[in-house]
Amino acid sequence: MRVGIPAESRPAERRVAALPETVALLTGAGLAVDVQSGAGRHAHVPDAAYQAAGATVVPDHPAGAAEVLLSVQPLDPERARLLREGDITIGFLPPAAELDLVRVLVERGVTSFSLDLLPRVTRAQGMDALSSQALVAGYRAVLVAAERLPRFLPMFTTAAGTVPPAKVLVLGAGVAGLQAIATARRLGAVVEAYDVRAAAAEEVRSLGARFLELSLETQSGVYAAEQSEDFLERQRELIAERVAASDVVICTAAVPGRRAPVLVTHDMLKAMAPGSVVVDLAAESGGNCAASTPGEDVRVGEVLVHGALNLPSSLPVHASRLYARNAANLLLAMTEDGVVRPDLDDEVIGGCCLTHAGRVRHGPTGELL
Repeated sequence: MRVGIPAESRPAERRVAALPETVALLTGAGLAVDVQSGAGRHAHVPDAAYQAAGATVVPDHPAGAAEVLLSVQPLDPERARLLREGDITIGFLPPAAELDLVRVLVERGVTSFSLDLLPRVTRAQGMDALSSQALVAGYRAVLVAAERLPRFLPMFTTAAGTVPPAKVLVLGAGVAGLQAIATARRLGAVVEAYDVRAAAAEEVRSLGARFLELSLETQSGVYAAEQSEDFLERQRELIAERVAASDVVICTAAVPGRRAPVLVTHDMLKAMAPGSVVVDLAAESGGNCAASTPGEDVRVGEVLVHGALNLPSSLPVHASRLYARNAANLLLAMTEDGVVRPDLDDEVIGGCCLTHAGRVRHGPTGELL
């Protein structure tokens, strides 16, 4: 069977779904790989490197020619109409934001796998692209903040006096939040963090940051769940003082498949010191900051709010390396003797299957449609 790797066409997307090392894994499993010319240019991978790894470089998008498509971003609905019954797609596909595409995939009888729906279980960790890309985003968020902050992050002691370190507050201590904490600490900032999950406290402290203890009930488990508006209102009241005292706030709190909770209000922004910076990693899903606009810098008084938009794409070399391995691992899990045969009874494979045989398998998406 042939696996197609397209050149990503959505605006500002610079990642690629396969690298020469993952091409070698796929061809070693008996699959043929077609890579669209120029697919790896932003990740600094020339066509010749793919050819050396065993791929065939093709001039056009492989939709309609390859039986399996590995991509980063979802296909455009028009492109998806080229797919044939039984073709397979693997990539990010947030169904609530791509309902027109889901309808096309159903009409065409395509079997689609969404990495946004991958079950968060131990066996799936090597396929977990949400986590690998969150790591990239958390690292990059601190660099974005440092670039926009009109002061140093670390402390400096000089003949002209001592410059105190910047204070960084990280809201949400999942993969992105922990990486933001670690990066801010490496750059010399004083860091504190908050998360609704009790288990996050130990992880935050292990990175040298202070964990905010709020008089709120905590959650158990690995991933945060949606909270009531009453809870969020009390949470905002309790963190308002810490937001006002911070030079940088990194917002990373998200609930998969739900609108991001608003944690930082306009009133909180007005209480921050002039020149302070907020970087909102949840901007694309509604925003943790009330002033966030995806992809834009917005000023509220003299405070800058950066609505992050696809931050992993701004580091395409390593973001592609991590993503390509995630996607390859999922594909290899359903490949045997050069043939892709998805076992939809498998917890992981079936759990991220969005459409198959002309129907939607994901309940919430079916309800939306």
